[in-house]
Amino acid sequence: MTIDSDVLDLAQADEGRLKIEWADRQMPVLERIRARFEKEQPLEGLRIAACLHVTTETANLMRTLKDGGADVALCASNPLSTQDSTAASLVASYSVPVFAIRGVDDARYYSHIKAVLDRQPMITMDDGGDLVTMLHQQRRDQLEEVIGGTEETTTGVIRLRAMEARGVLGYPVVSVNSANTKHMFDNRYGTGQSAIDGIIRATNVLLAGRTMVVCGYGMCGRGVASRARGMGAEVVVTEVDPLHALEAAMDGFRVMPIHEAATQGDIFITVTGNKHVLASDHFEVMKDGAILANAGHFNIEIDLDALRAMSSNARRVRQEVEEFSLGGDRKIYVLAEGRLVNLAAAEGHPASVMDMSFANQALSCEWLAKNASSLENKVYNVPEDIDREVARLKLETMGVRIDELTGEQKAYLEEWEEGT
Repeated sequence: MTIDSDVLDLAQADEGRLKIEWADRQMPVLERIRARFEKEQPLEGLRIAACLHVTTETANLMRTLKDGGADVALCASNPLSTQDSTAASLVASYSVPVFAIRGVDDARYYSHIKAVLDRQPMITMDDGGDLVTMLHQQRRDQLEEVIGGTEETTTGVIRLRAMEARGVLGYPVVSVNSANTKHMFDNRYGTGQSAIDGIIRATNVLLAGRTMVVCGYGMCGRGVASRARGMGAEVVVTEVDPLHALEAAMDGFRVMPIHEAATQGDIFITVTGNKHVLASDHFEVMKDGAILANAGHFNIEIDLDALRAMSSNARRVRQEVEEFSLGGDRKIYVLAEGRLVNLAAAEGHPASVMDMSFANQALSCEWLAKNASSLENKVYNVPEDIDREVARLKLETMGVRIDELTGEQKAYLEEWEEGT
């Protein structure tokens, strides 16, 4: 059977299948959900269009949705995050249509999104909001067919909440990023480890003794900062939110404005979800040899156009390292074209943490299938019972046991009369 798809090379399918199976061994929660889905078929008859990072972990989510009865198609949510062997294996080994090739230009990237939308989805699954945005801007005639959607990351949720506030969101969307079992673990432990991994793989620099500037102290920034400190780096945090800045200071990090930090940093990493966090006035004062990386979803956090305009020469010096020459023989290095360094220069989050994130994705799709008819066109948090079930399953698969409240303790928490 020929499957409509656009991948680099189907001959890589066997290599990809081995990697998918390796990741699957680290994803026991999703494996349990997949076994139940296969029996109950909660997604039967639903067409799902997914715009996610095409990784081995995502492949196991696609398998779960497909085994649950869904007709699934996948495209990439970032031009540099696709693992080509994984894409090939999804097509050849698991019969999932995939439209993703690492390193495509913007035109082909968006053509891949159009390809999954051509399949008339009833549920959208997005990471960053590009699929939802295209659907609302260019395919409004399809909105009536869509019963709901899910969104994986902070950047996408920001866009969705802006759409909701302006009254233009065309269907209900579940913010998977809101689940505690997602943002407290995926964002902090996943991004923390994988972003550092990407920087080291790209550069082979020693972090110990270096000053690393972490721009943004949300869950992702907390993870990056703590792991950089664990590697021996001196960490400086920049923030615009006073609560996050206060937390960073209480956690023992130096906190200062970005223009001041720009003069001190050896390595910079942006994790804010906003644009031009590092801009021309910062480049002007950076040290010779400063390394810039981004772990936010889009490649807009570093103003690369401004850096190119300031540079007398640019050249690639390592596979994921571009050197920009500035005045006075000063050089600045940008990793992975300013895209997600953890996915573009490394392999992304470890499978064991994506296990929880994608368990939330699968269970949120099931929840939408059951409840979509009663939902409004707004952004919903993952229901608490799903969040707790994912945590319970994760603990169970880890062999961790916890206490339960006694009857006396439950009663005490429900009454108000008893004092000291």
